Amino acid sequence: MKGWKLAVAGGMVVGVVNIGLALQSREYKSGIIWPEPAIVTPGTTPADPPSDAVVLFDGKSLSQWQNGENWEIKNGYAIARKSGISTKDSFGNCQLHLEFASPSEVKGTGQGRGNSGIYFMGKYEVQILDSYNNKTYFDGQCASIYKQTPPLVNACRKPGEWQTYDIIFEAPQFGKEGKVEKPAYLTVFQNGVLVQNHFALRGGTYFDRPAAYSPHAERLPISIQYHGNPVQFRNIWLREIPPIVGKKPE
Repeated sequence: MKGWKLAVAGGMVVGVVNIGLALQSREYKSGIIWPEPAIVTPGTTPADPPSDAVVLFDGKSLSQWQNGENWEIKNGYAIARKSGISTKDSFGNCQLHLEFASPSEVKGTGQGRGNSGIYFMGKYEVQILDSYNNKTYFDGQCASIYKQTPPLVNACRKPGEWQTYDIIFEAPQFGKEGKVEKPAYLTVFQNGVLVQNHFALRGGTYFDRPAAYSPHAERLPISIQYHGNPVQFRNIWLREIPPIVGKKPE
């Protein structure tokens, strides 16, 4: 009798029990009514944008970026020139995919080699740097949260090779009088390797002063830094991450 079990008491068989029904009677249910998860079609490869992504750079145009005309576009990628760029739209919690390559011709050392960075809300930086056989301060090397924490490991490819960032950003939340109720968090995968694990930021990332928070809007642009090096970028897309809200039955 598959799915049934003998019930024994005092060494004697007193009946049989339907295991499935017994488990169901003990099953915990939260009672929360959840909305049905939306269907999202993944890209053909992990790097391709899924169906709900905002494509910020497809290899053809930087029209969605302020100062995008300052960068050079060729062969499906953009080369950082003249200035940094910032998205024309504003974002909060998000998943960002970006591919970058430092110059194949190695020039400079330390912070002068393949330097750039991604700023969420214009304030919270994930560092881009050529950190392949290139020593610098650890909380300033590639995949660091600048001046706050080094990456868990150095997962950099050789100069000139394409690398990927997949980043989860959680925006900070401010309460009355600008008090931080929840810090910003960053989770970063570089080339498929976890390099930042839900790191709680101590504030904005700055070159010339300690990290600190100042209250700001819930949504702000994303920026990519120009630091004097012709770093290349391609395949930039973003998914916004709204919270899932359930409700208890009345």
